[in-house]
Amino acid sequence: MRKSVLKEKPVSILKSIGPGFLLAGAAIGVSHLVQATRAGADYGYVLILVLVIACVSKYPFLEFGPRFAAGTGDHLITGYRKMGKFPYRVYILITLGSMFIIQAAVTIVTAGLAERLFNLGLTPFLWSLIILGSCIALLLIGKYPGLYKSMKVIVSLLTLATLAAVLMAFGAGTTEKVITHETPSLWTTASLGFIIAFMGWMPIPLDASVWHSIWTKEKAFQNKQEISVKGAFADFNVGYLSAAFIGLLFFLLGVLVMFGSGTSFSSNSVEFSSQLINLYGQTLGNWSKPLISVAAFITMFSTVLTVTDAYPRVISELKKPQKEAEYSKQDKWKVYKISIFIIPILSLSLLFLFSGSFTLLVDFAAGLSFLSAPFLAWFNYKLVTGKQMPEEHRPGRSYRIFSMICFGLLVVFNLVYLYYVFLM
Repeated sequence: MRKSVLKEKPVSILKSIGPGFLLAGAAIGVSHLVQATRAGADYGYVLILVLVIACVSKYPFLEFGPRFAAGTGDHLITGYRKMGKFPYRVYILITLGSMFIIQAAVTIVTAGLAERLFNLGLTPFLWSLIILGSCIALLLIGKYPGLYKSMKVIVSLLTLATLAAVLMAFGAGTTEKVITHETPSLWTTASLGFIIAFMGWMPIPLDASVWHSIWTKEKAFQNKQEISVKGAFADFNVGYLSAAFIGLLFFLLGVLVMFGSGTSFSSNSVEFSSQLINLYGQTLGNWSKPLISVAAFITMFSTVLTVTDAYPRVISELKKPQKEAEYSKQDKWKVYKISIFIIPILSLSLLFLFSGSFTLLVDFAAGLSFLSAPFLAWFNYKLVTGKQMPEEHRPGRSYRIFSMICFGLLVVFNLVYLYYVFLM
């Protein structure tokens, strides 16, 4: 039975939309602008199947997050804890092992784009400080409603801007060059390492299933009504399919604008951003640079904003995830406010040490996310098919089979990666 102080009548599907935009905002970032663009730029169309497999194989396990929250009234962290110590502790280890790197990676890319767009002569570290400070202020002042409203605008504008850029790229006459240019081998250690990193964050790490479950529960609290499983499913599809579609658009931009250009990417975030924008300008015309610059910056700022919110929420829920008293809500808010400063400070420390090699930082964080994916996928599957989930909200037989096929793909790709890393 669901334990909730909210009204029993479920909120409408239209009013359920919100957490999906946050998921899209978190997804559309480094995985798209850096990883997807690099995939298209370095390998052409050959990696489009990898992009599709990454998006399809993660779909059910990310969807299980909002499904569990809507079906039980709890988020996934509570579910992990009730499953036992092993799932709960594994999730904590994955979170602590990745959150500072992920926060640092998304911030340093955004910093490079900010300098490229505004050209104020600031260092990536100073820009990172400004960006994180802006995000913290917005989140503490606007709280959840402010975050949600910001994401609706950002994701909508980004989709339109990126789609326009792709259509212009198709009209620039580079398709023939892409088809005739020789594709690099996929079976080298470097190529496989990049492919795994690409899949690790495309369109978003599986950690986000926990974030989405927390946002879904928070949305229900804001509406003062429970969100139906049907509404949560619709909301998830809005966010996830948008993120996957925009990932495809950035991949196509990399293929059409960069593949075969002979330009190698810099490991410095500002230089990388300049290379990215300049290559677009060379192919599409200088008039396109402002459009690409704005679209890219919006992409990354949305990611920093949602990630800056997600990890403090996770930390606040780790303390007492099963306690729902009103004073507990206040206690969680205190933990959130402390965490929203501590996590960025430690992330800025990483940036101070590794700001000159941000692509290495991105690949490491993405690889870590990929290796942890089978664990989180299995935990989520067991939750939505187990006793905690009301029977009427559990996935059907066909969906379970599909989920197991996706889980098998995640395991196989992990084994291939480990084989090439340690045995080749």
